[in-house]
Amino acid sequence: MSGIEILAVVGIIAVIVFQQVRGQYLRGKRTVLLPAVLTVIGFTDLHTGGGHLKPVDVTCLVVGAAGSVAIGLAFGAMTRLESRGGVLWARLPLRGLWLWGGLVAWRVLVVVLAGAMGAHVAASSSTLLFSLGLNRLAQAAVILPRAVAAGVPFAAEKDGSTFLAGAFRSGGAGRSGGRR
Repeated sequence: MSGIEILAVVGIIAVIVFQQVRGQYLRGKRTVLLPAVLTVIGFTDLHTGGGHLKPVDVTCLVVGAAGSVAIGLAFGAMTRLESRGGVLWARLPLRGLWLWGGLVAWRVLVVVLAGAMGAHVAASSSTLLFSLGLNRLAQAAVILPRAVAAGVPFAAEKDGSTFLAGAFRSGGAGRSGGRR
């Protein structure tokens, strides 16, 4: 991963953190599909930019992925969901910044340990998009069922469609989602 790509990842993370803390209407494609795309791109980058995967790389990648997913699940549980204008609005409380700090610390720890173990692919920057994508997918895995249970649909996409519109009960759109 080049310096430009690393700066792009840092920029993406900064935008995500800002939007989460400020609060935002959630669009389904951005909440679910974008992390899936990031994960696939990151996984592909592991094979093209990082070199040959050795068993120690795979072990470090699995451990690193597990931590990223666990933190993503915590993000999903901590995110406050509510209905605003009949659609899903989400906000990460300020204490959620600790999770971002934990995610960064986890990534640094995994990279340092992977480097010390000779897992050069797992220690490379090519793991950033993969880990971020998994983290965001885990968050979506918690937010999606919470939204469906509350009956609050995602905000409309730019084309006017609503992601997974059929999954939401029409009677619950006016209820507040709180910390469900």
